[in-house]
Parts: sequence; structure tokens; C-alpha cells
Amino acid sequence: MSDLVSRHSDLEPADVEWLHLLIGDWQVISDLAFADLVLWLPTGEGDFIAIGQCRPSTGATVHYDDIVGKHAPEGQRSQLLQALTEVRPQRSREPRWFGSYAVREEAMPVVHKGRAIAVVARQTNLGGARTPSRLELNYVEAADDLMGMIGRGEFPLPNSAAGSRRGAPRVGDGLIRLNSEGEVLYASPNALSCFHRLGVLGSLVGRSLIEVTTELIEQEMPVDESMPLVVMGRAPWRTDIESHGVCLSLRAVPLTEHGQRTGAVLLCRDVSEVRRRERELITKDATIREIHHRVKNNLQTVAALLRLQARRLENPEARAALEEAMRRVATIALVHETLSQTLDEIVPFDALVGRSLRLAADVASAGGHVRTVTTGKFGLVPAADSTALALVLTELVTNAVEHGLSSPAGGTVEITALRDGQKLRVIVADDGVGMDPEAGAGSGLGTQIVLTLVTNELRGKIEWLPRDGGGTQVVLDVTLRDPQG
Repeated sequence: MSDLVSRHSDLEPADVEWLHLLIGDWQVISDLAFADLVLWLPTGEGDFIAIGQCRPSTGATVHYDDIVGKHAPEGQRSQLLQALTEVRPQRSREPRWFGSYAVREEAMPVVHKGRAIAVVARQTNLGGARTPSRLELNYVEAADDLMGMIGRGEFPLPNSAAGSRRGAPRVGDGLIRLNSEGEVLYASPNALSCFHRLGVLGSLVGRSLIEVTTELIEQEMPVDESMPLVVMGRAPWRTDIESHGVCLSLRAVPLTEHGQRTGAVLLCRDVSEVRRRERELITKDATIREIHHRVKNNLQTVAALLRLQARRLENPEARAALEEAMRRVATIALVHETLSQTLDEIVPFDALVGRSLRLAADVASAGGHVRTVTTGKFGLVPAADSTALALVLTELVTNAVEHGLSSPAGGTVEITALRDGQKLRVIVADDGVGMDPEAGAGSGLGTQIVLTLVTNELRGKIEWLPRDGGGTQVVLDVTLRDPQG
């Protein structure tokens, strides 16, 4: 829509934002009116171009094809121009025929700050016309009130809440019309069913909805502080009412006339099952986080036991083996600690790898000065891959420090991460003594762990190469799991 507006008019940014707000909230009007809504923008040459379109979910549509970006038909331009210039609604006396069915048309100027900036066309398909029911009459009356607010610059409501307080429920879920005192003028059958499930007995018409609702609320239950304003139709927000295991979602659309509140339209929907599932998910998330936390604690205990055992050994080889096992267990514990702090099974790997590799380099250097440098971004890594990847990198850094930078002078280990979608390339390079090209990667336990994890867990490949300028570099290519799949 922004592209069409910038191409065909010179509206101010505030006007464009007003049109965006209208399109974001006009589905309720289309459903209430059983009519298509088309937003027409004047082009300055007596012509109009469609920049927005909305079809009703409660009735037959007029436009089966998208008309956004098309110019207004010749027979409709005069009505649109008259509504824009006179700043008042225009209604056709006779329906216009679209092939085999007739369409009743109305044009309403979109007013912002006292100026008409566009026109909303309301087009009702009369192909299935019949005697309207009481529900349909109340729907259309509410739609008329909202269309009138558009023509006075009072809709969309500028203080509407964003986020979870907007959107659902929809018109077909249940509708209640209130007067300015918050008394019920009409309640649709679906709305009555919703409140009956909540515990209301009898009809709602003529009763104060806030009094009815207050009687149902359980005293020990927390209550949204905005709930009274929504139930009385004073605030254009959404709230939940919960009682006896039933949860009702309410959305208020206040009706005003020249700044004076005349009533409200309330949309309601039974969301008990949705809220129950949300609570189950929250409980499961908390349980998973607690499991990660306990696993981390247990692994840290194992690492501490290995450290104590290593201190008691006099055999240097046995002590070194236990210290390597301790380091590997500590790396796995670090992954679980990170998972226990997030709601998702995804690890922010850059923070984790920084801590893990610095620890590995410090332990393996045995007094020498070794610097670790990380460039590039690992990004978010799925939990299923994070443990294996962290272990592989820890082993590679440890190996580079112990074998490539074993001299007291120390050196630098550089870790480079190149991420492209789910493809990840990691290069671990050191400026040490280098490797014998004919010797290969070696056959130690650390190398065997790396090869096994890369091949079986990370579905990748790894290669040891001489580094230009001296030293060794290891190139690791893996394909990470899709966190959505």
C-alpha cells in the first residue's frame, strides 16, 4: 500500500499511517456490514486507485479477484469524487449490476485531522437478498455507526492497544451491543452461549454487563486491570474473563459521535481450550528448563569428582586423561546451562563458544601465554547440534594449544565462523609449529571423538591442513538441523 500511495499521491506520513491503521482494523466493519470494503485513493486527476480491499467472512463477496492497484470504474468515479469533495457519505439510489448479481454501493470519506484523504467504498452483494433477521439488523446498524465514525475522523480509534490486546475474537464468534451506560442492547446467540458457559443465567438484554461480569469473577483469581474498561465499552482493548474453568476473550470497539461516546460493540469468544493449551506449554517449558538445569548441576558434580580424583593420582598420563574427561564434561554442562536460561531449544552459540574456548585454551596452555580470537558469527544453533559442536571446537582448540603452541612463547588460536543459513563453516587456525602433511590428523582419543561427532552427529566433514605462514588450520563444514523442523 505504501508503494501505491507514494506513486500516486503526496500524502503526509501521518495520513499514510492513518490509512494503515484503518486497513488493520476494518475487517470487523466488513463482517458487520456483510459487504466488501475498498479503499480508494484520489490521484489528483479526478481518478481513484484501489490501495486496499477487504472481503466479509459473514457473506458473499463482490470482488472475486483482487482489485488493489486498479483504477475505479467509470460509473463509480463520480460517487467517489462527490464523497471526497463534499466530505459526506454518498449512497447510490439504484444498485449497480456486476454480471448476474446486483450490488448496493456507498462511498464514505476517510477523514483525518478534518481533511478527507481517501474514500471507503462499501459494496453489498444483493444476489442472496432475503428478509434480514434480528441479528443481521444489529450487525448492519453497528456497521453504520462505525462507517459514520470513519467519515468524522473518529475511526480507527487512535488509542487502540497493540499486540495481544487487538485482533481476535471475530464478529461471528459472538457480538454484544452496549449503550453509553454499559447496558446490553443486543446479544447474538453465540455471545449468549459464551456467557452461559461462563455462568450467566437468563438473558443479557437490559442488564449492566459489568455487574453481570463482576458477580462471576472468583475472588482469588487475578484480574486484568483493564477489564472493567473493556466490559463497559470505554476502551478499545481486549481482555480475558475467567471463571470456573471457562475463559472468555472480550474485545471492545467504542462507538462515538462527535467525540461523545454513544455505546460500544463487544466481540466475545470462548478461548478456554486455547488458554488450557497455553498453560500446558508454559508448564512444559518450565519443566524442560528445570531438567536442563539439573543435568548441568549433575555434570558439574561429575567434573568436580574427576578433578578430585585427578589430584590424587601420581601417574601424569592418568592425571592428564582425567583432566581431559573433566574438560569435556564441563563443556557439555555449559551447553545445558545455556539451555536452562532460554525458553527455546536453541542456543545463542557465540556467547557459549567464547566462554568454552577461553576455558579450554587456559587449561591446555599450562602456563604459556595463549590468545584466542573469534571472528564471524555462529548465530543460533539447535540444541540437538550444540553439544556436539561445542565438544568438537573444544577438542580442536585444546589440540592446537597442546601440540601447536606448546612452547613457553605461546601464540594465537583464531576461530573463524562463516554461517549461511543452516550451512556452517568453522576454521580453527594456530600460528604454532605446524604439522607434518604426511602425518595426517593423528589417532589420539581427542581426534577420534572429533571425527565421530562430525560424521555421525553433525553430518559434516573435517580436514586438517597446513596454514599459510606457518601453523595448522582445521576446516570444519557442517549442516545444522532446521530449528523449525
